[in-house]
Amino acid sequence: MTTSIVELETRDVRFPTSRFLDGSDAMNPFPDYSAAYLVLRTSDGAEGHSLVFTVGRGNDVQVAAIQALSSLVVGLPVDEVLGDLGAFGRRLAGDSQFRWLGPDKGVIAMATGAIVNAAWDLRARREGLPLWQLLAGLSPEEIVGLVDFRYLRDALTPAEALDLLRAASDGRAARERRLLADGYPAYTTTPGWLGYDDEKLARLSKEAVADGFRMIKLKVGSDLSDDLRRLRIARDAVGSDVPIAVDANQIWGVDEAIEWMAALAPYRPYWIEEPTSPDDILGHARIRQAVGPIRVATGEHGANPVLFKQLLQAHAIDVVQIDATRVGGINDNVAILLLAAKFGVPVCPHAGGVGLCEMVQHLAMFDYMAVSATQDGRMIEYVDHLHQHFVDPVELRGGRYRAPTTPGIGARMHAASLAEFTYPDGPAWASST
Repeated sequence: MTTSIVELETRDVRFPTSRFLDGSDAMNPFPDYSAAYLVLRTSDGAEGHSLVFTVGRGNDVQVAAIQALSSLVVGLPVDEVLGDLGAFGRRLAGDSQFRWLGPDKGVIAMATGAIVNAAWDLRARREGLPLWQLLAGLSPEEIVGLVDFRYLRDALTPAEALDLLRAASDGRAARERRLLADGYPAYTTTPGWLGYDDEKLARLSKEAVADGFRMIKLKVGSDLSDDLRRLRIARDAVGSDVPIAVDANQIWGVDEAIEWMAALAPYRPYWIEEPTSPDDILGHARIRQAVGPIRVATGEHGANPVLFKQLLQAHAIDVVQIDATRVGGINDNVAILLLAAKFGVPVCPHAGGVGLCEMVQHLAMFDYMAVSATQDGRMIEYVDHLHQHFVDPVELRGGRYRAPTTPGIGARMHAASLAEFTYPDGPAWASST
């Protein structure tokens, strides 16, 4: 009997992080870290888990989008889906009627990504491998087959991608041994949420350095005098040698970003993240030209590989930031990693959200194993929130991510956490009304 996909179960899961201002920034002062959570079930009882990160209101809309796509997925043979996940992703993203709502952006694209990622989780569990090892074990031809090159060929051809992957194959076994032994470098945003008071900022900054993190990041952009004071406090706490990145979360226009960063420049920010609209390629290019040597980083709200292609073609960014749930799934992120390697720009994944550390670490480690073949200039973001709700939480040691060894993509949550924080009827929410 053919095994098929029988169900996409979804949940609206929200954590009341706004009560303590965890995750607060200039654009999102009171976020409730949330997950549109998905379990893909098959007729033989297997499961694939995934989620889309949001910050509260609208999480129900994201759940509804995943449910709306279920008609394209339920009933498909599992072996057909898992045997060609590139074709599966292209078919799902290319549905002519749903595509009208994007295309390739917004809640429908993220819903597509959630389903694609759940299918990858199912495949990784079937093969008994963590995602990073599964991806790194694919042949260059199989990796290239995951990518939709339709809009990318003017910047990266399949032949060029194959050349990149074949060149990175040398030394792969040694890199795997190093990754398993030493992990992958991290930086932390935990000290820098905008709503934290000065004492908490100083204390957490010192703790981050003591824990071995190679960089901290501060949220900025609400008030210039506050930013100057907080940067001074952080610099005093970590010393002169620890880099401090800053993140404006899209709050500025182009001219404002340039002026604001000129004021912050004496504190030597390592990068300015999301200085303006994530869609403004030319604006990022102008900011980069004006604020150097401060780097420009962006990508957590980049909707698709085309946007990253243009940012790279325009020499608009110094750091590519991928996100595990913003684009159309792992296949799109593979395309972005290949583009970044072609243009020689380091990738430092975004992970400020529930489940993002658990998921995106696999993509950074795959990049090291099979694409860029280096950790130079690369770090994964880390935030110390909500990991206890995951069956396979991230593990850090000495400011470095430990390479996960359990099968899957890391998105599976504990049943008790799902029950407690399902919105609006879970006990965590019912007790607050």
